[in-house]
This record gives sequence, C-alpha cells and structure tokens, in this order.
Amino acid sequence: MRDLFSLEGKTAVVTGGSTGIGAMIAEGFVNFGAKVYIVARREELLQQKQVELGRIGLCEYLVADVGSVAGIKELAKAYGEREDSLDILVNNAGISDGGQEIEEVTEETWDAVMDLNLKTIFFMTQSFLPFLRVGASPATPRNVINIASIDGCGKLNAFYNYAYGASKAGVIQLGRHLGDRLAWEGIQVNTLSPGDFPSDLNTTARDHTEEMKRVIPAKRIGEKENIAGAAIFLASRAGNFNVGSNLVVDGGESVRGIQRAFYATIWPDLVKLDR
Repeated sequence: MRDLFSLEGKTAVVTGGSTGIGAMIAEGFVNFGAKVYIVARREELLQQKQVELGRIGLCEYLVADVGSVAGIKELAKAYGEREDSLDILVNNAGISDGGQEIEEVTEETWDAVMDLNLKTIFFMTQSFLPFLRVGASPATPRNVINIASIDGCGKLNAFYNYAYGASKAGVIQLGRHLGDRLAWEGIQVNTLSPGDFPSDLNTTARDHTEEMKRVIPAKRIGEKENIAGAAIFLASRAGNFNVGSNLVVDGGESVRGIQRAFYATIWPDLVKLDR
C-alpha cells in the first residue's frame, strides 16, 4: 500500500491550471509523479507556472479558451498532437458573477458564468473521452475531477452570487450523471467542492484571511496541500472506489452554515441586511 497515492506514469490535464486552485492541484500532481498539462488563456502565466513546476517534475502547457465548444475542440486537437491517452482530467476553469444585486445581473454575465462553469465541463469530458478511454477499465480506471464549490452544496454565499452558486450546484449533479454513465467503461467521475482558498477568484479569502479565520471551524483558510491532497486521492488508486461523489474540502464551513448576519458584523459595508 506504500504507492497507494502515487501518480507515477500518469498524464493529467488541468484547466485553469496557471493560477488558484488549478495551480495548487497541478503542483500536487507533479509532486506525486504525474506529467501535467496546464491549460489557460494567458500564455505568460502558463509559462511562469510551467517553469515553477518544471523544477519539480514534468509539466507542459497548452494555451486555450475553454469557454466555447470550438475552443475545447481546438484544445483536444492540440493535446492529441502530443499524447495518445489521458489518465486524469481536471475541469477547474471557472469564473464568478461577483455577488451582484438582482437588478445588476445581465444576460451576458449569467451566460458567461454558466457556460464556463457548467457547460464547459460537459463538453471537455465529451471531447477528451477518446483519450480517457485508452486503457480504461474498472480495474485500471481513468479519472475526471470536476471542481465545484461549497456554494453549490446548500451553503448560501453571503454576497448572493446567483449564477455562480447555481452553476456549481449543477456541476455536482452533472458529476453524478457522468459518474453513473461512464463508470462501466472504467472512467470515474467525481467532484471536489472547495471552501475558502486564497486566489484571484476568491479575493475574500485572499484579502481578508484573518477575518475568515473567525468564521471557519478549522480556524484557518484552505492551504494548497488540502485541495491538492483531495485531488490526488481521487486521481490515485486510493480513491478508485469513488464514483459520482462530491468531496467537500472546507474546514467545516458548510457544516456550520455561517449566517449572513455574522458576515455583516465583519464587513458591514459589504453585506447589507436591509432586504
């Protein structure tokens, strides 16, 4: 059992892999022996992250915009020019609607969030199936890991990010559907729902760390080892009996169900209760 969490010899693709949670997971995978392709739109950030992770192990990058089906197909084509198979697909790329008021939400914002956070996951999985199916079997499963959020697990965000929360709930349900459909082929689909990890997407955790410590039962925000470890578990032999599951990694935040009123005591200028 000493190699239970090993990713030696495996190849992974991580969307949104140059920053934030995607970069945390990519770093974990490289450390545990996988060859990782990080994917994002901005080549300069990808190059920086590739250099950093290249000091640890095997890391390459692919520039792509996965916000459209056309962009996803171009990515799959580019990947196919380098590799014949894929062991691990991490659908991480995502955006938030920023907690706008109901009247401020536009169709363009709503569609952008839904497209990247939810639609992209389905069509990424669909487009990479030919690579995932190579060598896949119940005995030697391939893995798809979709990144949702505790905002999709019943916890209401204090800032009411409507499209984001709805999209992440959809990610969890989509993971169940895909997990059930693909497990018989040896492709296991699972979901990770992170809590508060510091990133450009979660600026609250990044910029208000001390305040967040007061409301999270674990008394700290998430660290890269926490989310990377959960992803390594699902991608390795250790997690190969998980199908359609949603693994929550949040320090107990969703268990406590932090109330909006409590947030208002910390950020009175940001959280209004006069509704």
